[in-house]
Formats: sequence, structure tokens, C-alpha cells
Amino acid sequence: MRRRVLGAVFVGAGALHFVRPKMYEAIMPPYLPAHRELVLVSGAAEIVGGAAAMSPRWNGFARWWLTALLLAVFPANVHMSLHPGDRAWKRVPPWALWARLPFQAGFIAWVWRVTGGRR
Repeated sequence: MRRRVLGAVFVGAGALHFVRPKMYEAIMPPYLPAHRELVLVSGAAEIVGGAAAMSPRWNGFARWWLTALLLAVFPANVHMSLHPGDRAWKRVPPWALWARLPFQAGFIAWVWRVTGGRR
């Protein structure tokens, strides 16, 4: 059950990259090229990791794949916190942008706990 919930969260989040790509493009740091392509690739990566997390056979892959993915998107979260008046997130209070950063570590811990990784 826990694997299915974890997997569904990542598959759902990944699918949103295809349904609402402009929302994700708006949080891309300007120093990264090909925003649309990176949004679609990261969405596909979330779907792959989420699907893998649902299968005990693929837990090891899912653990490392999703951990790497969460670390890879962290700079975009930091960029949002450092530039609170920019684009899509300008209506979000700056404190909330900073408060969300530790959640990335929480997501990584959740991935490891559900996929059987050691802490």
C-alpha cells in the first residue's frame, strides 16, 4: 500500500508536467536552457520513478532514481526562494518558499523508507 501511494504521488506529479507545462516552465531558473524540454523530461522521470516504486522488484532502482530526481530539481526550489517576486510564484509569501525547502529532504526520506533503503 505504501509503495502504491508513493508511486501514485510521483506519477501524478509527473503527469502534471504534461498537463500544465507552463506552470513548471515558470519555475525554471533562467540559467537553464530548453525549459519546455526539461519540464517534459523531469515529468517523464517522475512517472518512471513512481511506476518503479510500485513494484518491489524495482525498489532499488526507484530509490536511487527518485533521490537523484529530487536532488536535481532542488536548485529550482532554491531559485524560487531567492527570487520571490518572479513569475508564477509571486503570489506565494516568501516565507512559504523558504519553508518548502526542507520538504525535499522529507520526500527523500519517504522514498528511502518506502523502498527499503537504510537511513
